[in-house]
Amino acid sequence: MNLLLVALAPIVTIIIYIYNKDMYEKEPKILLFYNFILGAVISVIITTIISLLYNYTLILDDYSITHQFINAFLVVALTEEFSKYVIVRYFSQPNKDFNEPFDGIMYAVMVSMGFAATENLLYVYQGGIQSGILRAFTAVPAHASFAIIMGYFMGKAKFSKHRIKYNLLGLLLAMLFHGTYDFFLFIDFIPGIWTGAFVSLLLGIWFSIKGIKKHQEKSYFK
Repeated sequence: MNLLLVALAPIVTIIIYIYNKDMYEKEPKILLFYNFILGAVISVIITTIISLLYNYTLILDDYSITHQFINAFLVVALTEEFSKYVIVRYFSQPNKDFNEPFDGIMYAVMVSMGFAATENLLYVYQGGIQSGILRAFTAVPAHASFAIIMGYFMGKAKFSKHRIKYNLLGLLLAMLFHGTYDFFLFIDFIPGIWTGAFVSLLLGIWFSIKGIKKHQEKSYFK
């Protein structure tokens, strides 16, 4: 029970925080729940399938900077962010309740927190409470910041003539921040290099806060 609480508490905290930031026109709770479940199940399945294909085709050296760059950006970041993007793009974005730019952030966060919940449960039950506490301040807010950045642009895309451009820009930037964060963690054979991941996380959070404020200001229901 303690492990379950440690794993899910940061997920719930972030969901409540973003839900409260949707100040002018709340999304239907049942639709938010569906997005969460799709993130927790379908997104994880997509990621697992693609990762298995990578495992059969790529042989990566744990102590090669180039190989770990490929691992961070291609194997992990692109795979995970694409699996979330697909759900937001083809399930959330076409929905009639996606009716203001902020909704891109709201739905992307729900999908991402679903994915993060499944991932966190696996890590915490393997690594224990210490792993859960560490991830509550690192991996989970990182997933949230990637989602907010992607959702910001997908929210713009819904109401723009340049929908494809903004959708793909959201995916690309989420992948960029995710890949950078992971890359500095993967090359841990270089002493102190992990601080790069911390800087990347702080930048992601800073951009996320700015994105939230911009979409709040541009709400059609303000």
